[in-house]
Amino acid sequence: MIVKYGGNAMKSLDLRRAVALEIAALRRETSVVVVHGGGPVIEKELAARRLPSEFKRGLRVTTPEAMNVVEMALTKLGKELAQDIGRAIGLSGRDDRLLLAELQSEDLGRVGRVTSVNASLLRSLLAAGITPVVSCVAVDEGGEALNVNADTAAGAVGGALGEGVVFLTDVGGVYRAYPDPDSRASTLSRDEVRQGVEAGWIAGGMIPKVEAALTALERGAPFAVIASGMEAGVLQRAVRGEAGTRIVP
Repeated sequence: MIVKYGGNAMKSLDLRRAVALEIAALRRETSVVVVHGGGPVIEKELAARRLPSEFKRGLRVTTPEAMNVVEMALTKLGKELAQDIGRAIGLSGRDDRLLLAELQSEDLGRVGRVTSVNASLLRSLLAAGITPVVSCVAVDEGGEALNVNADTAAGAVGGALGEGVVFLTDVGGVYRAYPDPDSRASTLSRDEVRQGVEAGWIAGGMIPKVEAALTALERGAPFAVIASGMEAGVLQRAVRGEAGTRIVP
């Protein structure tokens, strides 16, 4: 199982540690790889250095100076998460070329698109009983760091390993009539997701989330789940199909 964790779901230290315990508990049922972002942590570190924070098309514009801060912040956060989970190790794309990427667009700076995943490294760690905790920092062919979207990085890892992905986010799933909780779709096919975007009931900030889920399916993941990481206990329920929205081919 791939668990993508980050963003607003990480703002509370107590909640973050509670989710870490849930991930540790999930390992009793299946092997787990964690892929994490950390927008709020990055924002704090950029502000402390008086570096600008700008987004285009939902992605952080990353200058070389900002890239240094992003890598520093995510590396520290990954080590902390690994410590909270236990029997885990914080990694980035620099480790044995775990995540290779190419520049996505010149106007975004050091922002990349994952092109390959070192799945053998992840499998070796899992075989040893160690949970990989992967930050969304990749490297290009020259070994220079690139900032990659955590959702798409998780999708790439899920596809490379052929395993399902749970995206823990700040909403309870995909709603047919947002924000009515009774309208949450428990399961959607790939075609239903595309129809929902066209019809407009999948809109706004949910679009990049479902796009990341579809990318995971296209790369080989058997399913993807979008669920809330803002409350304790949701991970096990999402895995069992009792929370969030499961997207299948």
